[in-house]
Amino acid sequence: MARFELKLPKMGESVAEATITNWLKEVGDKIEADEAVLEIATDKVDSEVPSEVSGILVEKLFGKDDLVQVGQTIAIIETEGGVETASSFLVDKVLEDEAPAAAAEIEKTIDATKESVAPQDFSASDKFFSPLVKNIAKEEGVSVAELENVQGSGKDGRVTKEDILKYVEDRKSVAVAAPKAVAETVKEVAAPVKAAEPAVVQKSQQAVPVSVNGGDEIIEMDRMRKLISGYMVASVQTSAHVQSFIEVDVTNIVKWRDKVKAAFEKREGEKLTFTPIMMEAVAKALKDFPGMNISVDGDYIIKKKNINLGMAAALPNGNLIVPVIKNADQLNLVGMAKAVNDLGNRAKAGKLKPDDTQGGTYTVTNVGTFGSVFGTPIINQPQVGILALGAIRKVPAVIETPEGDFIGIRQKMFLSHSYDHRVVDGALGGSFVKRVAEYLEAFDVDRDF
Repeated sequence: MARFELKLPKMGESVAEATITNWLKEVGDKIEADEAVLEIATDKVDSEVPSEVSGILVEKLFGKDDLVQVGQTIAIIETEGGVETASSFLVDKVLEDEAPAAAAEIEKTIDATKESVAPQDFSASDKFFSPLVKNIAKEEGVSVAELENVQGSGKDGRVTKEDILKYVEDRKSVAVAAPKAVAETVKEVAAPVKAAEPAVVQKSQQAVPVSVNGGDEIIEMDRMRKLISGYMVASVQTSAHVQSFIEVDVTNIVKWRDKVKAAFEKREGEKLTFTPIMMEAVAKALKDFPGMNISVDGDYIIKKKNINLGMAAALPNGNLIVPVIKNADQLNLVGMAKAVNDLGNRAKAGKLKPDDTQGGTYTVTNVGTFGSVFGTPIINQPQVGILALGAIRKVPAVIETPEGDFIGIRQKMFLSHSYDHRVVDGALGGSFVKRVAEYLEAFDVDRDF
């Protein structure tokens, strides 16, 4: 019998870890090759991990809600033959030599080693922390509650090694400098806290008490809603949000789409919505204004080489996800329509891959889908801008002609541009959204698709 190590597979260039959300198989269950063994979740996408071999599940190395790094072994499958790892080969060899006592001692040593290096249990937290950060927190006696309040400087606000070390250093400085009177007050306030946890005064916003009566229903947020909630709050705390609004005449676009949508679907097998037309204009404007296609990392600005457009999509359960169109500026209208439809359909069906939501450099959200005229969207970190597309409406408008002005019915919409005022000033933010509007208003009604 051989023992196969089932590892967490690579799920995309920027995906380094995942959380186990559910085990589909239990120890002792028979598993077929390519059969799903467990379900995992990255920041936004859920997926399954299949087995590469057929056999019996003999050991699960992680439990539900545990955070696993890409490449880590998550389960052991016993097979009739196949690939053996070095550790399993040694144990099997000892057993074959009829030395059960020695084999038991080896297994005991392995288990003891695992326990000695196991990271502190942070399963009660909804935030992701790397194993290195967890180990430092454990060694320094930093509680889960404290770690959740540490301001992270990493991607998506995650706590880095430097963040936790700085926090520990600052905490020690505060403890040394605190007068006796303050120390006594802290001691009284922190009385319910376990002795093993350091008593540190921290600034924290107290949640407003919520009154609940007998007729109210209390529903716990699901995992994705908790993540979205954390991202939105972190984005507002990170970026200085400011908005610019502009009204656009899209009459030519509406007329053109009405004229060609049937032929487009017949030839391409795809429905033609307004979204790919808008995304095409945004991609062109980002090429004109590369200062909007950037990210901020501390005191540094990172100019992105590729234009990867995120398109916010509402899921059937009400949650939000942002799949990404890679190299959007290199697609023609047909390619853009196919990409938009593919990502949108797979998002609704829950079949997006982790890499489908990674690498975005700018985001577009269509608030007009729900009838909103305009909105003030929150920036998708670490990007510096997001554009909201309002509903297209028939409105009376002044039309200028060589013969004079007159009132006519036009199709119009609002573009709402939220941008990070730390690095994007009004001139750039306003000029960018104006350029998008110019591309839309100059749309050639006689163009081919």
